[in-house]
Amino acid sequence: METRVAIIGAGISGLLACKYAASRGFNPVVFEAQEQVGGLWNHTIESTRLQNVKEFFQFSDFPWPSSVQDALPTNSQLLEYLQSYARHFGLFPYIKFNSKVVSVSYVGECEEEMQSWELWGGGGKAFGSKGKWKLKVLHTKEESVEEDSAACRKSRRSLQDTAPKFSQEKCCTPWTTLLWTMPALPSSSKEKESVIGSGKSAIDIAFECAKANGNNIPCTVIQRTIHWMLPHDAQPWGLSFGFLCFSRFAELLVHKPGEGFLSSVLATSLSPLMETSLKKYNMIPKESVLQETSSCQILFLPPNFYDKVEDGSIVLKKSHRLSFCKEGLILDGEDDPVKADIVIFATGYKGDEKLKNIFSSPTIQNCIAGSPTSAIPLYRQMIHPRIPQLAVISYSESLSNLYTFEMRCKWLGCFLDGAFKLPSIKEMEEDIKKWEKYMKRYSGNVPIVATENQSYDLHDPNDLQVVVDRSMAQQQAAGTSRSQVHENDDENYDEYEDEDSSRDDETDDDEYEAT
Repeated sequence: METRVAIIGAGISGLLACKYAASRGFNPVVFEAQEQVGGLWNHTIESTRLQNVKEFFQFSDFPWPSSVQDALPTNSQLLEYLQSYARHFGLFPYIKFNSKVVSVSYVGECEEEMQSWELWGGGGKAFGSKGKWKLKVLHTKEESVEEDSAACRKSRRSLQDTAPKFSQEKCCTPWTTLLWTMPALPSSSKEKESVIGSGKSAIDIAFECAKANGNNIPCTVIQRTIHWMLPHDAQPWGLSFGFLCFSRFAELLVHKPGEGFLSSVLATSLSPLMETSLKKYNMIPKESVLQETSSCQILFLPPNFYDKVEDGSIVLKKSHRLSFCKEGLILDGEDDPVKADIVIFATGYKGDEKLKNIFSSPTIQNCIAGSPTSAIPLYRQMIHPRIPQLAVISYSESLSNLYTFEMRCKWLGCFLDGAFKLPSIKEMEEDIKKWEKYMKRYSGNVPIVATENQSYDLHDPNDLQVVVDRSMAQQQAAGTSRSQVHENDDENYDEYEDEDSSRDDETDDDEYEAT
């Protein structure tokens, strides 16, 4: 019987997984919820560009066309590049568009047997177990569902937002709140806009608002954590930032398992070279450039961004906590509210939660979630030691995602083809712990907010929501109605902490088997 390989998502990693699976003789099926390839790049605005030069973000066997002259291509140029890649390697016949995978379940082997394995899947091979993955697929255009079975490749990214939720009866505010998910901006030049977020999307949105409105109606950016925001053409010491961070030179800047004495000395002595100064704009983060780069929190600004800051079109503010009032927003340490007609939450996506919830088995959900103090445990950043016939290509990210995704897909293609076996589950788990220790050393900070008897991790969307719910409950317990509150501009409401990083149709079932 033919081994079936299912791939969820036709973004960069999905296209690569499809190409390398097909090159090994498999007949993969790619399920894509949207109408075209590109993943989240279909949900960005025109001013959003790559975060590094195109020479460091291209397929190894498919360079950028000569017609793209920009060093940092725009989102539309990148989408066309991805579509050209899919056409060139004949990937479109493998892709089922408008097909959203709503759940996956592993069938054929009991959980007790799986927990007793010493080798991945029982034998350490890609298709060594008797089980298979069953996928429930929603066809959005046909409003139907099918079930199929295969081995799965999954991406963690989704459009499940991290913005706190406000109930209708408790959120009758005089301003509009928008969740940033669509490539369009509010079509108004007379409304005061505030953007909440510390990432690339927040900066790009603010820049577009500033271009439209100028300094007569400035756009306010409210950040909890300041990240390294470098000019788009940053060249420390006259060297390309891409050369410093995306070549083997960068390996000398970090400590890693198995390093010798010389490597350790180099990592300790070279790290300070990455520090640059943005004191002019009072935008120096707590973390080093190296930490921010390692945790993919560094970002490059649109051209002339700080010109907009200097002429007053963009106002940068920092606040760990904000609340709403009649005029707009109240920030920590400020007496006067930030006037806002429109508040845009550019606060990222719940990738971890989306990845967890797609599994129907609570046991697998607990496995994939990992522990509260660690990331999802993946061997080679792809394979969970205790979940058979499943690979997660794009969970672990870098500033040069395309290169790292391609290397993983090449490795995975060889593995699917039986070129090698995996180590034992115990060895893989030990390797994961060893690398996690070093990854934590270079990640950004994880802030904690404390109440009377509880602390909350502000990078955890669930904890973020608890802070919101707690504030609402306290307000309700005090017997203060929302209508009464709006008469008093001095009171604060709907507290929340900024966090940095639907099924509408009916469904049937279809089955698949794969990685």
